[in-house]
Amino acid sequence: MEYSTLNFNPDQIKTPCFVVDESLLEKNLDTLASVKEHTGCKILLALKCFSMFRVFPLIRQYLDGVCASSPHEARLGREAFQKEVHTFAAAYSESDILDLCATTDHLVFNSFGQLERFKPLVKKKAEELGRKIELGIRINPEHSEGAVPIYDPCAPGSRLGVKYDNFINALNFGANDKNLLSRNLPNREDKRQNPLDDIAGLHWHNLCEQDADCLERTVKAVESRFGQFIPKMQYINFGGGHHITRPGYNIKLLEKIINDFQQRWAVQVYLEPGEAVALNAGFFVATVLDIINDSSAVSRGSISLKNLDDSNKLDDSNKFDKVDNINRVNMDIAIMDGCVPAHTPDVIEMPYRPNIINSEKPNDILEEHERLSKDIEFKERKYIYRVGGLSCLAGDVAGEYAFEEPLKIGDKLVFTDMAIYSMVKTNTFNGVQLPSIALVKKDDGKVEVVKKFGYSDFKNRLS
Repeated sequence: MEYSTLNFNPDQIKTPCFVVDESLLEKNLDTLASVKEHTGCKILLALKCFSMFRVFPLIRQYLDGVCASSPHEARLGREAFQKEVHTFAAAYSESDILDLCATTDHLVFNSFGQLERFKPLVKKKAEELGRKIELGIRINPEHSEGAVPIYDPCAPGSRLGVKYDNFINALNFGANDKNLLSRNLPNREDKRQNPLDDIAGLHWHNLCEQDADCLERTVKAVESRFGQFIPKMQYINFGGGHHITRPGYNIKLLEKIINDFQQRWAVQVYLEPGEAVALNAGFFVATVLDIINDSSAVSRGSISLKNLDDSNKLDDSNKFDKVDNINRVNMDIAIMDGCVPAHTPDVIEMPYRPNIINSEKPNDILEEHERLSKDIEFKERKYIYRVGGLSCLAGDVAGEYAFEEPLKIGDKLVFTDMAIYSMVKTNTFNGVQLPSIALVKKDDGKVEVVKKFGYSDFKNRLS
């Protein structure tokens, strides 16, 4: 196959392997740096999405720090990124707090209960360590923009963030109490300290791979519910899910939202994207190990679009019914040395169909054939395969793909946009080999194998 769009030769990659292109990563970082320059906001790398610390020296030239979701991520951020570390988790244990006091700079709580419980411990431990730790609280804007409930922190019943009513109750005030933000609390009978006295920032997160118009609506929802609290804050964290480096993203609107917000409220704005940092900068390379020929497949491993007989022609009422049957039943299968549930689990969890370079969607091809067949003889012959992994899971399938030429044993399959989430979610299901990690150097284009895994990595995770 030809790979003219890549800065490396997949045929020289020992698979399975994740490959991150440093020049593509830097292109994303340039875009994020421009947003920072035009707004004065701070941008953090979300480690839950991308934790390849080999490239932290490059990323920290552009970004302000990291956001972590656990003591381990926070420690990695402190040791390898060496700039600001922000941490949020749905709940902390006492041992979590003790670990985080040594690594994090901003500790964000998911409830006022946990804040009140651990505040004295944080203060005591920070003093012992000679560190300054600022506290924050995560709010729930109760404004959904996400289309998939599992990825929507504002979905009904969400456990993430303090909703407005609970926020008010925690402060022990009525919604219209004029003394809500009073530092001295002159009208409170018990004279307890206002919980907001110890809060430096508010944090929310409700987006997932979305554009700036979604943020614009979210900001309005936050201001309508929590606007009375914002003047007491030093910073506001807009969370992640901003697809800033995606082609077509409305960067100008994002910059306007940030600038207007900071001017209106006199606070520092943070963003904490994960995907935007490494979007389209990484690949997963696998090798075809076997081709299973389905004896009932059309043209043994292919669908010849120009030779579809009358029984396979589709009328307008069920255009894709029989196509789906061809795609899902009568099709040759390519088995690769990758494993979807172990190497790219988001394909199943999301779910989604990842792109393979030099392939097309079968339905797109058949739809184009239908469009052209009335006037032009459609001469293309496409070879369509279901691509799956080597595990025992029946659903270990990446998707269905059409190729110009038939696949052969030994061919390389290059999945795109695999730096984000896939690398941090790998596991050893079935004891399959963990993918190596490689870096395409931006200066000379050489491929550096950063990490290899073996039997000990599998064994040491077990008892």
